[in-house]
Amino acid sequence: MTRRVVITGVGAVTPLGVGAPILYERWEAGCSGIDERFGRCSDYEPADHLTTKEIRRADRYTQLAVVAAREAVGDAGWDGGSPYDPERVGSIIGTGIGGLSSIADQRTLIRDRGSESVSPLAVPNMMANAAAGVIAMDHVLKGECYAVLSACASGAHAIGAAKRSIEYGSLDACVTGGSEAAIHPYGVTILGQMGATSTTGLSCPFDARREGFVIGEGAGILVLEEEEAARARGADILGRLAGYGATGDAYHVTVPEPTGSGAAAAITLALAEAEIAPADVDYVNAHGTSTPLNDRSETAAIKLALGDHAMAVPTSSLKSAIGHLVGAAGAVEAVATLLALREGMAPPTINYEEPEEGLDLDYVPNVSKPLRSEANGGGRIGVTNSFGFGGHNAVLCLRAAAANGGERA
Repeated sequence: MTRRVVITGVGAVTPLGVGAPILYERWEAGCSGIDERFGRCSDYEPADHLTTKEIRRADRYTQLAVVAAREAVGDAGWDGGSPYDPERVGSIIGTGIGGLSSIADQRTLIRDRGSESVSPLAVPNMMANAAAGVIAMDHVLKGECYAVLSACASGAHAIGAAKRSIEYGSLDACVTGGSEAAIHPYGVTILGQMGATSTTGLSCPFDARREGFVIGEGAGILVLEEEEAARARGADILGRLAGYGATGDAYHVTVPEPTGSGAAAAITLALAEAEIAPADVDYVNAHGTSTPLNDRSETAAIKLALGDHAMAVPTSSLKSAIGHLVGAAGAVEAVATLLALREGMAPPTINYEEPEEGLDLDYVPNVSKPLRSEANGGGRIGVTNSFGFGGHNAVLCLRAAAANGGERA
């Protein structure tokens, strides 16, 4: 019998602010963190959170992950250190690109000033696994420690990998999530050249005017623990990571499979693992990139997976408010989904004005709406979707703790 996995802490740094509560509160209020065509973490000032040495030795994507992880670890009540054997606690962090700014900036130095100008810290700054390693050192986590790279599904895949390690006994707990900081001329240019990004700076998922995603940055981190161990230590349990589903489209390196069959299969797998029927889903956090192809195929996938219930369940996109955080998206959206379930409100898809034929789900346009009451005293159930270039599909099914301030052993 596999062990059950609970969430005891969350943290986030996003274009809506520093902190997981701020992420949810501002999104639920319909605020936007997108400014001048990008979703920047403008409220994040490195010196407010990190030492000069820490800043110098970490790319921005690692910095964001470290700050979010410190919040999550504190939220879990680990301020005095992990309550577990360090060799039984992991650090698994997803990213789509890693230290992009460090890579691009050092390349420019070589070109303009020669190889001797390159920083000796270039490699540790650029490594896509740096965030996982730095977080492990920060909190003395000596269990499984690695990065997950699967484009825009990276954060969700990392959380799923952490879930598996706890379920099957490799770990007792894990600090997991995703981070990205790709708002750099190099990243902006290459994504723009492939026609993936918005030319107007408007993120309007599922709206007929959508024409590309807005590049965002940020990090989302969760602390996962084996349920019995968490209860034994008296942890406040925020919710349960009930199900995880992962599939591949095997269709195209950047284009989603039009019928949504691969994505639908991932949703179905997540629900089956959680032993949850489609009709029991209270909320869907959509991948919702604001690209013509994704939003249509995802709508089809949700209909395939949820059947008739798809038309009734609130389905909204956080990317409308913060842009697309690439490898961090799935993790930040998992944090936001959990908080939405706990608060009983579906945050809105903002900038939604013009419907498109066939895109006819309840996208929670512009104004948040209450979720239905908890069933049988149990916590609300949500699904959060992440789909990445390469045909990667990762879906998490979350069940929030009952709305009484959380479950306590």
